[in-house]
Formats: sequence, structure tokens, C-alpha cells
Amino acid sequence: MSTPPHQNPPGTEAAPARRGAAGRLATAWLTQFTVGTDLFVVSPLMPQMEDYFSVSAGAMGLTLTVFSLAYLCTAPLLGRLADGIGRQRVLVAALLLFTLANLATALMPAYPPLVAVRVVAGIAAAGTGPTVYALSSATAPAGRRATHLALVGSGLLSALWAGAPLGEVLGRQFGWQYVFVALALATLLLTLANARVWRGAPGTGPRADAGAGRAGEAGRSARGGPLLVAVTAQWALAVYLLYTFLGTEVSGRGDATALPWTLVAYGVGAVGGSMLGGRLADRIGPDRLATGSLLAAALTEALCAWVFRTGVPWAFALALLCFSLPAYATFPAQQRRLFDRFPHRAGTLMGWNNSALFCGISVSGAVGAPLIHVLTYPGALLAAAAVAALAAGTSALAGARRR
Repeated sequence: MSTPPHQNPPGTEAAPARRGAAGRLATAWLTQFTVGTDLFVVSPLMPQMEDYFSVSAGAMGLTLTVFSLAYLCTAPLLGRLADGIGRQRVLVAALLLFTLANLATALMPAYPPLVAVRVVAGIAAAGTGPTVYALSSATAPAGRRATHLALVGSGLLSALWAGAPLGEVLGRQFGWQYVFVALALATLLLTLANARVWRGAPGTGPRADAGAGRAGEAGRSARGGPLLVAVTAQWALAVYLLYTFLGTEVSGRGDATALPWTLVAYGVGAVGGSMLGGRLADRIGPDRLATGSLLAAALTEALCAWVFRTGVPWAFALALLCFSLPAYATFPAQQRRLFDRFPHRAGTLMGWNNSALFCGISVSGAVGAPLIHVLTYPGALLAAAAVAALAAGTSALAGARRR
């Protein structure tokens, strides 16, 4: 039977939509991967940068601190701005600023202006994360929202085990400046890509497009939003008390071969857990998954503490895999909860959520060393497991308040 004139064959209308969705997902993933690489690559490049600027390791570490603090303080403000004037506009502007900050990092002649430029880079990064997550949430099918968020979030996690090592190799071959030039070029291309793929997509415009849904959210936000964000802060503290000092503690046992595959086991579990968490959150609901995965993380983190005492490297790596799977399943469930409850304020809430993440990471770095000094590493892991259990209780309370 012939197709009537001016009418597309059945199913052809869906093909461009599928291609558009795939393009948006790929662009969002690459954006998170590039921004994450910029954050994580400073650590392996630190020896070169210390020599170039003639400063100590502590001084160079300050560039990481100011980046994180700038991100933590400005992410909620930029998320709110994105809700007000349009998420795509803020994302494109932030990526353009990030391009300039990376190029300036490569050209800095002295240490003090380098610190200032890394503050600018942190502010720019804060404008990308919440908006990318909010846009990905808004454009995802309702039944696959957490899956899409997990895919986008895996870009940031992949920067940890792929982006930073690749940057270290490039820096070793050509010099650390070329790493930031490459990041600037990549970000410029992503600026153009993000300006195109989100054009006309739902959730890209200003909050005026949201309509009447804002009024109902305003009444709920005071109750539900802060409690959910607190779950993320507790989760990050529980996870990064383990991870921040993992390399030091494993290397300190004298087995140089144990660290690489210990980190691989952790990274594989983190990426796999994030992807699995997204799918399960879409199937059984984000409230149930977030609370259950936090309980599982608390139990497996306590298991890690016991296995570490045994001194068997392969057993500890296996325990880390068992921990990172449920631990990282929590984050996409948390993001979906925030978007489901506050779709028209998603940029604002995603900004607070990302700030809570960086807050947990910062606190873990500050209290981890003295905690390990007093309790030893296994004792610190037990304390982290208690924090994960507290997060599970807070998550259950947030779910009960919603109901």
C-alpha cells in the first residue's frame, strides 16, 4: 500500500527524535567528562607544575582547594540563575568562560594569578554541572530519567580513571600547559555543541515557561529540598572518607602492585553502580533505591574495614567492588528525586545537590587524616559506615515526608 502524499511512513517521525536524544546524551556525557578531567588532572600534573612555578606541594594543592570552594559556593546561585533566564544560556556562557579559564591556566607566568584563574575555572564548572543534569532530566522520558542521569554522571566518573591518566601521559610527553590547551579546545567545541543540541528542547527556557507548577513547588521546597540535599552531603562524606586516603593506605603496606588494580576495582564498581542505580531507580522508584543502596553501602563499608585488617590485597579489592556498586547507585536516584519533586526549580536544586557533594568531599579531606590518626584506617571506615547508615535514615525520612 502506497504512502499518501505529504505523509511520512509510519515510524519515521521517531527517528530524528531518537537521534536528537542520543546527541544530547553524548554531548552531556562529554561535557561532564571534560569538566571532570579538568578537576582530576591537576593531581597527576602537580610535580611538573610545582617545578614550573617553584612552589611546594601544599601551595599547588591550594589550586584544587580554591577550585572546589568556588564550585561549592556558586553552584546554587548559578543553578537558580539558570532556572530564571534559561538553562541553555547559562550552560553555554559557563562553558565559554571555562574555555577561557583553561587557556589562561596554560599561559600563566606566575603562581598568584594561577590561583585566581583556578577560582574562575571553579565558578565556570559550577555553571555546567547543575545545568547539564537539569537539562538531561527535563529532556529524558519520565520512565528513563534516572537512567539518563546515570549515563551523564558516568562521564564525570570516567574522568577519574580515564581522563586524568590520559592527561598525565600528554603532560609527560609535551608539558602540562598542553593539557590545559587541549582542555580549552575540547571545551570550545562542546560550547558549540551544547548551543546546538539543546535548542528548542524542553526545559531549556527560562522559568516563565514553567507555568503554574511553580506555586506548588514553592510550598514543598522548604520541607523536602534541604532534607534531600542533606542526604547527598552525608553520602559524599561516607564515600570519600574511604576514597580520599585509599591510595596512601594501600601503598603504605609496601605492595606497589596492589594499588592499580585496587583502584580499577573501585572505578569499575563506581561506573557499574551508577548505571545500575539509574536503571533500578526507574524501575522500583528513586526513594526506595536511594535508601536501600545507602544501607547496602553502610554494610559493605564495614566489610571493607574488616577485610583491610586481614591484609589480603585481592580480598580488599573485591570488598571495594562490593562497596562501590551500591554506593554509587545512590547518586542518580538522588538526582531523579530532586527533579521529580521540583522540575521547574531543577537547576537550583541540582546546584545545591552538587554543592552538597563538594561539601562532603571537602569535609572528608579535612577530618579524614586526624580520624585515621586516632582510629586507624579501618576505624575511619567504620565511622564512614555509620555516616552512610545515618544517610539511609535521612533518606527514609525524606521519602516518608513526601508520602
